Amino acid sequence: MIKISALASHSALDVFDGAKDEGFSTIALCKKGRERPYLEFKRIVDECILLNDFKEIQSESIQQKLISENAIIVPNRSLAVYVGYDNLENMKVKFFGNRKMLRWEERKGEKNYYKLLDEAKIRRPRIYTPDNIDSAVIVKLPESKRRVERGFFFAKNKEDFDKKLEELEKDGIIDEESIKEMVIEEFILGAYFNVNYFYSPIFNRTEIISIDRRIQSDWDEFYKLPADIQLSLNRTPRLIEVGHEPATIRESLLEKLFEIGYAFVEATQKLEPPGIIGPFTLQLSVTPDLDIVVFDVAPRIGGGTNAYMGIGSQYSKLYFGKPISLGRRIAIEIKEAINRSLEEKVIF
Repeated sequence: MIKISALASHSALDVFDGAKDEGFSTIALCKKGRERPYLEFKRIVDECILLNDFKEIQSESIQQKLISENAIIVPNRSLAVYVGYDNLENMKVKFFGNRKMLRWEERKGEKNYYKLLDEAKIRRPRIYTPDNIDSAVIVKLPESKRRVERGFFFAKNKEDFDKKLEELEKDGIIDEESIKEMVIEEFILGAYFNVNYFYSPIFNRTEIISIDRRIQSDWDEFYKLPADIQLSLNRTPRLIEVGHEPATIRESLLEKLFEIGYAFVEATQKLEPPGIIGPFTLQLSVTPDLDIVVFDVAPRIGGGTNAYMGIGSQYSKLYFGKPISLGRRIAIEIKEAINRSLEEKVIF
């Protein structure tokens, strides 16, 4: 029997909980010092492999252990960040989904999500250079001490951009390497959503499973303050992601969400065959004119799916007659593939 494994971070609890609901055994790949949640929640973790460093996942010994236990890895963002795309693509252990899609999450390089969105003809923000900023922008770059995370700041014009960039560098939050990796995007004024999709080769459809929104520090409390206090504090919120909350979207907008979801899947099939398999997230803004603008892409399980762990999501019930989490949706796909002898369609 196949066992389901994941790097113990990000959305792993959702993956493990969903796997147990469908009768699978689970293996958590834990880093020493960060293993406690996976030891405390004993019902959903059958085995916790302790590592000195997450990079050990690519080692021959860990791979052979996973292979011997007939385990497959469900990739998350932490796995991509800590192990690296080249290493993941060369690992011998099997993965759920197309592991080559993971590197398309980047904003630079030959494979990037702007290229995917353009191929799918999905509207995205314009990209600026530091010299041609002519409107409000959001700047995306890694922080100097937190490179596994993405930092953000807003600027209303070029002068504001230059000032904030200088302040962040002076305070040591960013450095020269951060600036080299910086991307400057048009700021889209609208309502923000993370739409969690699932492309199923087994059921031959692109599903909307759930929608969530980010909780960010110290942005969430900062913007609730009266304007005069915000100005007096004279600080730039850092928008560090610390959690997620469930959300729904206006029902009349679902037509557009399905349109971009199917278009995205088709683009991935063209650019990185066999394309996306399983979960992916499109982070988007709904403008006052009800236009959809996608500003970020996650070609794997999203970070906000734990918001529905244990209770299931609203849209999933419309497919299965009961609310399920995205972690459980992955397990259902694997089980259906096994029952129909179609494992080669979802496990690589």
